[in-house]
Amino acid sequence: MPAYIYDLEHLAGHLARIRSAFDQAGGGIEILHAVKANPDPRLLAVIGAHVDGLEVASGGELAHVRSHLPGVPLAFGGPGKTDVELAAALDAGVHRFHVESLHELRRLDLFARAAGTVAPVLLRVNIPSGTAGDGVAALTMGGVPSPFGMDPAEAEKAAVELAQLPGVELFGIHAHLASGHGPAGCVALASSVLDWAAAFAARHGLDVREVNVGGGMDVDYADPDRVFDWDEYARLLAPLAEAYTPLTVRIEPGRAISAYSGWYATQVLDLKRSHGKVFAVCAGGTHHLRTPAAKGHSQPLAVVPRHGWGRPWPRPSETGTEMTFVGQLCTPKDVLARDITVPRLAVGDVVVFGMAGAYAYNISHRDFLMHPAPAVVHLERTV
Repeated sequence: MPAYIYDLEHLAGHLARIRSAFDQAGGGIEILHAVKANPDPRLLAVIGAHVDGLEVASGGELAHVRSHLPGVPLAFGGPGKTDVELAAALDAGVHRFHVESLHELRRLDLFARAAGTVAPVLLRVNIPSGTAGDGVAALTMGGVPSPFGMDPAEAEKAAVELAQLPGVELFGIHAHLASGHGPAGCVALASSVLDWAAAFAARHGLDVREVNVGGGMDVDYADPDRVFDWDEYARLLAPLAEAYTPLTVRIEPGRAISAYSGWYATQVLDLKRSHGKVFAVCAGGTHHLRTPAAKGHSQPLAVVPRHGWGRPWPRPSETGTEMTFVGQLCTPKDVLARDITVPRLAVGDVVVFGMAGAYAYNISHRDFLMHPAPAVVHLERTV
């Protein structure tokens, strides 16, 4: 320890339930998974077996996925794609390009024609979201000034110019407007995207065959037992998708797929009292698990007592005390969970932080202070 623990059977079961929800609801909805949530190869292998494809957002992710899962369909998204990345994606035969600007569309056309191919494209558009959703989003990606996607006015220009770009073929529209919504909110956002895409296609006489409505499923770190209701989401989204038949509706979840199947386990190194507050200093810290610092929450945790001491002085411990769990970094921002009361905690005990399967180690500033990397353990049950 510290160590990341990924439960592959738990992940497979979660994905099977999601897949079943959409299969039973109908509507022909396709699922892409955002690799940026967690690029661990063994997690991706499990996920790839249950979804219709993976979304990569850099040349590094593209090469990584192709090396581990060479046959999986890929969509290539993300702002600021370089010339090298566009060329690599064409060479890799990605299934869809999510194009972020007119300039990017023109560059992709140029490279595709040079390669003697035609690039399949979805225009990512930052469409107006109006009042869609079901409350304040945890993260807003569209409907407001943003570096993500084309402004609607630019999308109109791109539609006119498509006839002059033989190296690209328009398949549809992509829009990811916000994250942190429940099923009804996600469907309201999807409805906004589909309505806009249909009107856009009609204005320009375009054959829009696919619409990717993004992800945005709520993950509640304050209540780990409250999992996003995929059955309700599928039930509400299916009739909307059927209303736009034969158009294919695609969703693109990330965090809500893998967050629940990962844990970060560490050990208490010290217990300190400072000006009336208690701090549990743990091995590792936010350079391994940046999620609580990035999102401003306390990571859910459980204490696993360890017995035995072996020192000639009393083992430091606290009983029924409110305390803050911190790491080893030389910054007051290295906080994993704040003002948490546990029945008992002693130096040497194991602390396991839950919901660490997405946007955790891969987003962390892992080289700060040059502490050792955490171990990675994959749990598999064999019969």
